[in-house]
Amino acid sequence: MLEEILEKYFGYRSFKKGQKETIASILAGKHTLAMLPTGTGKSLCYQLPGYLFDGAVIIVSPLLSLMQDQVEQMMKFKEKRVIALNSFLTGTERRMALKELENYKFIFISPEMLQTEPVLKKLKMLSISLFVVDEAHCISQWGYDFRPDYLKLGEIRRQLGSPLTLALTATATKEVREDILRSLQLHDAAKIESTVDRPTIAFSIVQTSDYLEKQMHTLEYAQNLEKPGIIYFSSKKIADQMAQFLRENGLGRVMAYHGGLDQEQRTLIQQQFIHHQLDIICATSAFGMGINKENVRFVIHFHMPLQIESYLQEIGRAGRDGLPSIAILLYSPGDEQLPIQLVESELPANWQIDWVFRYIKEQRPDNLSFMQKELLEMGGFSETQLRLMEEFLNGVPFPLSNLEEIQRRMEQYVERRLSIKKTNIANVKKWVEAKRCRREMILDYFNETVGTKVANCCDHCGIDLEMYEAKPLKPAKDEPVSWKNYLRKILVNES
Repeated sequence: MLEEILEKYFGYRSFKKGQKETIASILAGKHTLAMLPTGTGKSLCYQLPGYLFDGAVIIVSPLLSLMQDQVEQMMKFKEKRVIALNSFLTGTERRMALKELENYKFIFISPEMLQTEPVLKKLKMLSISLFVVDEAHCISQWGYDFRPDYLKLGEIRRQLGSPLTLALTATATKEVREDILRSLQLHDAAKIESTVDRPTIAFSIVQTSDYLEKQMHTLEYAQNLEKPGIIYFSSKKIADQMAQFLRENGLGRVMAYHGGLDQEQRTLIQQQFIHHQLDIICATSAFGMGINKENVRFVIHFHMPLQIESYLQEIGRAGRDGLPSIAILLYSPGDEQLPIQLVESELPANWQIDWVFRYIKEQRPDNLSFMQKELLEMGGFSETQLRLMEEFLNGVPFPLSNLEEIQRRMEQYVERRLSIKKTNIANVKKWVEAKRCRREMILDYFNETVGTKVANCCDHCGIDLEMYEAKPLKPAKDEPVSWKNYLRKILVNES
């Protein structure tokens, strides 16, 4: 019985919604696409079958920090046969890992590392019982977090002998789910599709006139709402500034978290938050993946998110314990301009593409090695733009011929990506400005319908905000003063 196996290996007595169905499908030998909401515990869906299968479990993940978190969590549960193959490894560590690879049961790997010849050659020698694609929506060009490297996973999977495959995602439209199956070449896959609805989370859009009003609303919510909570920003600088502002106004247990911090700082802040030493995190989207904290009571978005899907991912970090939580989005007129600027900065401009192809035409390089230095320094490329250029040119034989055709395809690709991203932003703006139930609109977006009516649904349907406010601590009546009680108070205040 699956529940007995669950308790034996993980100490739980029951599955969360969608877990058992997904695991049963995998154990029946069916390729499976599982769309399970954030906080459902998707990792269990490959870990449990992994203990019952003889061979290795390969888990492809796009986020290095998420891989590291998963490895550390499994090691805490005394699982030593787990490793992450990614750019965090030094050359020596990578060679040692490959040499001992057959001794590992769970192998986490980035899509970039998966494509390197030594790694792929070694994986072909293993007995692979399960091939897992985490964050599978990254495969689809219609997905909100498309990664070109993911497009190659179908071919790599074929080279590995087309092993039993599990594709996992939290939020994907019907179109994206079809894209995932097509790209991975899964023609007869089982589909486990749970609802994206989180009935314990109330939605609230707060209209503000400007930045200053947003700032004061943020302070008010941070002071009054039940904690812990997460406040999301699109800017590392503003995340830092707001964390400082909250500390200056009496909220001492607040820290900022973003990609500008080194790995050691990020790990420390994550651990402090998980172990109740911090009340609020002011974060960019870099925070939250793989962080197992069930009692987050509120998520505030200071800036407008880039798409509905990522918004649901981020608010889904609240209320994992099943208790009431609230998601608040602060909106000022014109807020959509920042996400538009962000998506434009992720993609190379036409003049940059033209510059690259003129450079190739004049210099006739033999390989892509020129990309790193010349493009960053002379072409004004960001690292994200550079990575996209490399992805596009990867696999094209050098020296390049038919430059005009390749450049035209590149420009069309960028134009298509920009159009998709701007459509996603427009969908968020439409949701923000709508005068109907916000939960109903989100479910419409994912081709779902509202089931049972939710109390404290959204700002249109009505929310009792007091329900989410911090409750004052009641002093114990006639508690005798003793050294034990005095010590207990000190420890509570310092924890």
